[in-house]
Amino acid sequence: MIYQVLGDFQPRWTYHSALMHMTEAIFIEIMRQLNEAVTAATVIVAVSLLMYNLTRGLRDRVTRSSAVLLGCVTVIYIGDVFVSLTRTNGSMESWLRLEWIGLAFAPTALFHLSDALLSTTGLISRGRRRRIVRILYLYSTIFLIAATFTDLIVHNLIATPIVMMQAGPLFPIYAAFFVVATGFAFNNVLRARRRCLTTATHRRMTYLLFALITPAIGIFPFSLFFDQPTGSNSAAIWTVINLGNIGIILMLIFMAYPLAFFGPNKPDRVIKAELLSFMLRGPVLGVVVLLVILWVPRLQVVGFPAAELTPFFAVAAVLCLQWSYAYILPFLERRLIYTDDQQEAKEIRTLSERLLTTADAHQLLETLLASVCDYLRVPSAFVASFNPSGIHLEQRVGSLQPASGMLDTIDIPALASNAQQANENTNSDSPSRMPVLVSWQSFWIVPLFSTRGNGHSGQMNGLMGMWARSPQPDLEPEEQAVFDLLYDRMAHIIDDMQLQQEVFAGLEAVIQETAQVRRVPEPLSRGYVPKLNQLTQSLAEPNADSLAKDADFVDAVKQALREYWGGPRLTDERLLKLRIVTEAMKENENNAGKAVRAVLSKAIERLKPAGARNLTATEWTLYNILDMRFVQGRKVRDVVMQLAMSEADLYRKQNIAIQRVADEIAGMERMTTAPSTELSTQNS
Repeated sequence: MIYQVLGDFQPRWTYHSALMHMTEAIFIEIMRQLNEAVTAATVIVAVSLLMYNLTRGLRDRVTRSSAVLLGCVTVIYIGDVFVSLTRTNGSMESWLRLEWIGLAFAPTALFHLSDALLSTTGLISRGRRRRIVRILYLYSTIFLIAATFTDLIVHNLIATPIVMMQAGPLFPIYAAFFVVATGFAFNNVLRARRRCLTTATHRRMTYLLFALITPAIGIFPFSLFFDQPTGSNSAAIWTVINLGNIGIILMLIFMAYPLAFFGPNKPDRVIKAELLSFMLRGPVLGVVVLLVILWVPRLQVVGFPAAELTPFFAVAAVLCLQWSYAYILPFLERRLIYTDDQQEAKEIRTLSERLLTTADAHQLLETLLASVCDYLRVPSAFVASFNPSGIHLEQRVGSLQPASGMLDTIDIPALASNAQQANENTNSDSPSRMPVLVSWQSFWIVPLFSTRGNGHSGQMNGLMGMWARSPQPDLEPEEQAVFDLLYDRMAHIIDDMQLQQEVFAGLEAVIQETAQVRRVPEPLSRGYVPKLNQLTQSLAEPNADSLAKDADFVDAVKQALREYWGGPRLTDERLLKLRIVTEAMKENENNAGKAVRAVLSKAIERLKPAGARNLTATEWTLYNILDMRFVQGRKVRDVVMQLAMSEADLYRKQNIAIQRVADEIAGMERMTTAPSTELSTQNS
């Protein structure tokens, strides 16, 4: 009876056992494929964050050290990707050994980053921690050589069921090195967190405290401590590996947020917006496309070969994500970035969208002038604006145009008076709302008045002209109605151009001031007292030897040249601290503006070549640009025509000329301070 029961049970037990083995095999295959995707995704995220660090510049120590750490993670996971793609044992072993570039330097990079974070809190290394960093890099190099070219760290490749190598005799020493370096790195970040006094810096350092430990745990080769897994526990091993890799991705993204605030002198909202946009359009987009490429070929799509549809699915994924970002980004920015100043952010965005650039305004003027020519059947038309230096031709259509000097002969007050008198004589029942056309030379011209507040009764700020089709204006009522509409739009554009120039002039000063506020030196932002004392002394007494290399000083010279004949930036504080300016004030009635102008004039004259002036000679180019652009105050177009060069070439050489003026002023300052320095040396 017992044998009969066992005999009936055995087939069913064999069936369930086979089903369990098949399920486990399917699960392991899914985990293996998932590991390929997650490993490649880790590479994409690590490389993206590394590139993001490089675009922000490597002048900041935290940025440099975090770039080294991201480079280590990238090398390790690139090796894993190629191991999964390789089929020969020799290639697998080569890639596994190549991963030791990252494994050897990762603990040192962690300690280096932690030391840089500790320095940002004001605890600058006096040399001991810096020497430790150099020693750790030396040890990492030794471990790299031992793991790559010898069997002292790793040896004996095992390819199934999981690709791995066995530990060599010196692997415990490397493990101890990894643990000690990571432990001290954790301690450094913990010390930095304790030194943070504000809520924001304390919170960000807390993020980094946990984010830095995850890469250390995720990249350490724990498998070298154990024997090769058998089929019974390989499923659990693959599950743990995938969970660890997913954790690495999340922690890399989590670590990028607090690290983004180190280095750039930008408001927090700008840094958050840049990072959010980069993460969505970089790593997220790359990972989604990667998943499409890896998984779509393994699907069956309504009788079509899925591999051939993969490019279309990849393109569709890119387009769908980009389309969705247009709706998702504003929502995320409101929730994550502009939490307190949403209205101001909306107004700034609206302002940037609605402002007209000079090219936009010229394009609109060209369209309106073309409409005037087409509708009134005239071959040419033009529009000009008034500015302090005279009449400036803004846009023209057609070949019959007034000569460049003819516009300067227009008697503007007489034109305004005639237009006003003609309006008074015009029938009050006339539907026209604009000044009447006046004959001038071969054109009909009409003044353009400001539209701010009082319709067309404001200040005259320009004029429009068209080729005269008859000795006197003879517009029909229908033509007059259309011309009124075009005139009104043209007057608005000219008025908006001048208004925006005024706004930009004010915004330029605001931007310069806010740039100075945001350009916080590292000692001020980190609170390091000895450096603060040195910084205070250097600001109080500018060093003549380093003036020409100071970007702020060169910018101050540039702004002073732009306002050569008067303006707030002519008396910049950086220039007023110069001794040559102080001495020049004695000769200029203690007038700061005249003193700075005298110094600038002297510096420009020092650049003047010997001999008669020449507009085409190369040695006269810089002087001619300085004299025409700033001393004479000519427009760019006039200077370009006089010197026979392009606008791009003019701006490039103008920057060189401004730098030369700054060099001359620095040399003059050096000569002024030299006697006092020698006298103080003799007295001492």
